[in-house]
Amino acid sequence: MCPELFRIGDFVISTYGVLVAIGMIVSFYIFLHFAKKEGIKEKQAENLFILTIIGGLVGARFAYILEHHDQFKTFVDYIAIWKGGIDWFGGFIGGIITALILIKIYKINLWKVADAAAIAIIIGHGIGRLGCTAAGCCYGKPVPEHSFWEHFGLKFPEDSAAPPGMTLYPTQPLEAFFNFVIFGILFLFYRKKLFDGQIFGMYLVLYGTERFLLEFIRNVTPPIEPIGLTWNQIISMTMVVVGVSILLYKLKSQRLLETDE
Repeated sequence: MCPELFRIGDFVISTYGVLVAIGMIVSFYIFLHFAKKEGIKEKQAENLFILTIIGGLVGARFAYILEHHDQFKTFVDYIAIWKGGIDWFGGFIGGIITALILIKIYKINLWKVADAAAIAIIIGHGIGRLGCTAAGCCYGKPVPEHSFWEHFGLKFPEDSAAPPGMTLYPTQPLEAFFNFVIFGILFLFYRKKLFDGQIFGMYLVLYGTERFLLEFIRNVTPPIEPIGLTWNQIISMTMVVVGVSILLYKLKSQRLLETDE
């Protein structure tokens, strides 16, 4: 793994920070592309993206601090997101709250924004998980001896966020890979989507399912007693339920509309 891209004296450029930045840039242009297809004004789309990212970063850092408060000693520790340490679900919630406020202010169709955002989110998230691989955050559980995963497990160095020296499940590259797969699926379905909100609903179902399963081999968030599931899995299940509900509701509304015509 490579936590540092390069160092000049005390000045360090982290691989994590660079990849997260690349993910945001790619997401930005993907969002603008699909927002244009949805008839959203370019300036409004730009403001939506930038302010939602800011809201998402605040939520992501806040959630991580709540979950790992023992890691923070100084004020700089609290704001040093370039070193890693953001919670994706916290960012997702913070971003949604920010986006909903802006959508109301701009009076834009919620579902059109949601469809464009879903494709942009998943590709940026996938690239960001490559950054997690470099930094060692979001690491997996130790791989059992003589198992299939021993050939694909990751070992992290001393200066990474993961426990060093032991073979761990490759949760970060696995999530990146499946995020890219989901991006491909959403991209293909967008071309012939039946109704506004379909892509967002599919995103919630697909990513919620992916994350729920991955949590079983992640070693970051402890399970909640006595249910044996992490809070991330609870949020994942909620995403799936909400996604299915959106798809069923919008599909029913579409059929009623076609009947009336």
